[in-house]
Amino acid sequence: MKKINFIILLFSSINIFSQTAIEIIEKSDAKLRGESSYSEMTITIVRPKWQKTMTMKSWSEGTDYSVSLVTSPAKEKGSVFLKRKNEVWNYLPSLERTIKLPPSMMTQSFMGTDLTNDDLVKQSSMVVDYSHKILKEETVEGLNCWKLQLLPNEEATVVWGKLIIWIDKSDYMQLKVEFYDEDEELVNLMNGYNFKMFGNKKLPSKIEFIPLEDEGNKTVIEYNSWEFDKEIPSNYFTTQYVSRLK
Repeated sequence: MKKINFIILLFSSINIFSQTAIEIIEKSDAKLRGESSYSEMTITIVRPKWQKTMTMKSWSEGTDYSVSLVTSPAKEKGSVFLKRKNEVWNYLPSLERTIKLPPSMMTQSFMGTDLTNDDLVKQSSMVVDYSHKILKEETVEGLNCWKLQLLPNEEATVVWGKLIIWIDKSDYMQLKVEFYDEDEELVNLMNGYNFKMFGNKKLPSKIEFIPLEDEGNKTVIEYNSWEFDKEIPSNYFTTQYVSRLK
């Protein structure tokens, strides 16, 4: 009986780590992107004494192309953020100009939220720019998860010095992410909630970004719709077309 129990335990342990860390990250990242995607979201900036809400539409194609359009409030309506491979552009309707963002601006806040410009356009890739390691298993939101550590590669230009990420073992949802600075101090926290089916994909429909140094501050993203693998005109991802997005 002891021998049988040992064999069961051994095969359970093998099954836990039968997938490598990079394979888990690749599957989770691919689930969020698909071949292409379209989403509509509401972003709420929460501060101790006030709140602000904006709405956005976003289109993406693979890992190289994405574009996000602000649809409200009126003051920011029509602003566009465009990613083309390693380049990021911002269309400013008030100036009727499209400007290229330098790498130094990727660490800046996106429109007053607790997200950086890099978080919005996902310029840095969890798959390519980091090395990956499975630390252990833990339960988040009642779901069994892998807990992984991501450290930036030497040649990568990234915002964060380390990421700790929890990915559920059933649907590869990113349920929690800890963001560390270059000194490995915990700076930001991301949590995913309210799981819903978007097409055939189960994903968090509500995501909170919490800056730990600013008590009472957070940014909440709620996905109102999210569609995958739909055809998107290629001109959506050009600097010439951003002013015409609707």
